[in-house]
Amino acid sequence: MRIPEQKIDEIRQSANIVDIISTHVQLKKRGKNFVGLCPFHTEKTGSFVVSEDKQIYRCFGCGSGGNIFKFLMDYKNISFIEAVQEIADFIGYQLKFEDNNKGEDDVLEVLYEINLTAARFFTDTLYKSNDGEIAREYLKKRNIKPQVQKSFGLGFAPSGWNNFYDHAVANKLDLEKTKLLGLIDKNDSGKFYDKYRGRVIFPIFSPNGRVIAFGGRILENSDNAAKYLNSPENPIYLKRKSLYGLFHSKEEIRKLDKAILVEGYLDLISLFQNGVKNVVASSGTSLTEEQVQLLSRFTKNIIVLFDSDEAGQKAALRSIEILIKSDFDVKVALLPKGEDPDSYIQKNGKEVFDDFLSKSQNFLEFRLRIFEERGMLSDPNEATKVIRETVRIIALVSDKIKQGLLITTLAKKFNLREKMLESELIDYINKQSDQKKPLKETSSTSSFGKLELKNNRDKSSTAQTEKELIRLLFSGDNEIVSAILHDIEPADFTSIIFKELSRIVVENYEDGLIAPAHLIEQINDSELKDYVFNLLFNEEEISPRWSELSHNGEIKKDKIEYAIDHIRKFKVVRFNEQLHELNKKIGETTDSQAIYELLKSIKDMEEEKRRLMSNSKNNNEI
Repeated sequence: MRIPEQKIDEIRQSANIVDIISTHVQLKKRGKNFVGLCPFHTEKTGSFVVSEDKQIYRCFGCGSGGNIFKFLMDYKNISFIEAVQEIADFIGYQLKFEDNNKGEDDVLEVLYEINLTAARFFTDTLYKSNDGEIAREYLKKRNIKPQVQKSFGLGFAPSGWNNFYDHAVANKLDLEKTKLLGLIDKNDSGKFYDKYRGRVIFPIFSPNGRVIAFGGRILENSDNAAKYLNSPENPIYLKRKSLYGLFHSKEEIRKLDKAILVEGYLDLISLFQNGVKNVVASSGTSLTEEQVQLLSRFTKNIIVLFDSDEAGQKAALRSIEILIKSDFDVKVALLPKGEDPDSYIQKNGKEVFDDFLSKSQNFLEFRLRIFEERGMLSDPNEATKVIRETVRIIALVSDKIKQGLLITTLAKKFNLREKMLESELIDYINKQSDQKKPLKETSSTSSFGKLELKNNRDKSSTAQTEKELIRLLFSGDNEIVSAILHDIEPADFTSIIFKELSRIVVENYEDGLIAPAHLIEQINDSELKDYVFNLLFNEEEISPRWSELSHNGEIKKDKIEYAIDHIRKFKVVRFNEQLHELNKKIGETTDSQAIYELLKSIKDMEEEKRRLMSNSKNNNEI
């Protein structure tokens, strides 16, 4: 089943984003926008802005933003379809679905249903079968209470080669898709068999609560079987984008504005059972940038809590770098030797555990402590490597004040001059900046990034005119957009960013979809999307005149004239560039016929330029 794009657009246009958001956030009118406290992070001063005019929202504190559907998806952690359905119900819109049995959405739904069937089978086996007794005893020894087991959907895969396979056949599951999900496999003779056998099962949930994968812990150790077996990656499960326990912990993380990162399933469940509920697990894999990006929707503060052995220390060091790159405030709590989060809280209880966490070290203290324990700081050569590597990590910190304090701490630790370390820091940052410079301009969206966006802070008349045209293209006004696109093509813009943004408008204009809320969702590059948000919410003030027109509600004719004036400015600038090139060619050629043709082109172009300027109400600005 799917919702036709036309219906989605009708719902978007019929609903008022202020009405929807104000049922969850207290909003106050400020100018033409509405402002409130952001529901996605803790703040005392409202930085959450809603534009009724453009039907979008933006938080200038945590960076969240989007249209009416995106708000509900993030706020309630529901799917896009669920968000559309909820808004349709809110405005009294009768939503009708289309049959699309061959669509991608339906294929994904089949996979979700197979996983749900498997999860129920494993749970029933744990609680209702004699085979489940061994798993029930194991969980009892681990002090995992039955209600917590059920909350996390724990199950058991019995020993034997075809228990789940028989269940799959009986429930008419698509066996090839079941194999794709890693629940069954084929032997050399082509017969299916169960992949999970004699294992406690830990379902892995998406942030909105759907079963996307499984982890299985073996109960009887064997040299021929891994301790843990995890689902392979597939269309509904990408390990690098999933965090175990986030579905259960997200509200507590958001409430406390802090997350605790652990390694394993049982570590998380044990902490959760003992009242520490703002916890997520990397599920035994190295922390990834995608996982960090997912977590950043709920907090930017984290305590890394890994085992104290060498493997745990290495995992913590790797995680720190990724977290700092994503602008997290990182602390590390190193457990006593031989302890893991599960064993520590079981022995000591929540009060002692909370006290232990309160003494967490910042990442710099942790790094230096680890290397000192390894004896690396007593050797000048090794210490030099440690200092340089630490400076490299400090360079990732975006907060310049914090960066300076860290350099001061590092200098005191090694009795070095701060200026020497600052020089090392600046050299490293400059080298990284040089390496990131593109060799040539490319139209790929992956090339935008900070360097390209920085170029668009140019205050020249040309850059400001182009920027204003882009803002006008994202105004949602059909007459203004039509007027611009009639005279200007994406290729006419000088900036690769503006080429891409205008291309998006052109493609959607042909389908009659120019609402800002729709256009922004078509932008794939996150930095480019942020740039447009800032542009539309006037963080970068370009033209006071346009702000006056927008804020004071002057007549439509004034806005159209304003847009036409900027089209003229743009075209005059292009004429000047072309005239310069033509004059340059005249100086480079000796062919009289070619010179005649060039002079004729220059004359025609100058006449067109004069005509444009004479028609402009503001030709003194051109």
